[in-house]
Amino acid sequence: MGVSSFLKKLFGSAKVTANELADQAETVIEETKTATKPYVDKAEEFIEDTVTKAKETTTPYMEKAETFVEETVNKAKETATPYIEKAETFVEETIEKVKVATTPLLEKTEKILNDTNDSETKAANTLEEKTNTSTNDSEVTNIENSKQATDKTEEDAN
Repeated sequence: MGVSSFLKKLFGSAKVTANELADQAETVIEETKTATKPYVDKAEEFIEDTVTKAKETTTPYMEKAETFVEETVNKAKETATPYIEKAETFVEETIEKVKVATTPLLEKTEKILNDTNDSETKAANTLEEKTNTSTNDSEVTNIENSKQATDKTEEDAN
């Protein structure tokens, strides 16, 4: 029994010591909260004041910056507009000049193509006619040659 009572006393005293430490810690935490509360309140006030002052200080600059940006954009538009219009006019005029300059060339090209097609058609027709005529002449010549051969054969047979 001596060992079990020793362990009970040992663990029992550890429980008591742990409970006492926990109570003391809670007390210290509460005292710390109470002691730091004025500092936390002052820090919160300081942060709020600083943010408010920053807003008040930067507001006029922000307004000036917005105005400056708007004016700069408007000036850029005003400055660029005549150049853009001139560029558009130049491009339109250039396109028109190219159309005027190339129209006769296109017409000549079309005429040459049409003339070439007509010439090809005429040449093909002429060739076909010559071929037909040539074929007909050959047939006539063959018929005449056949007649002559027949006549000669008849003469030889007599």
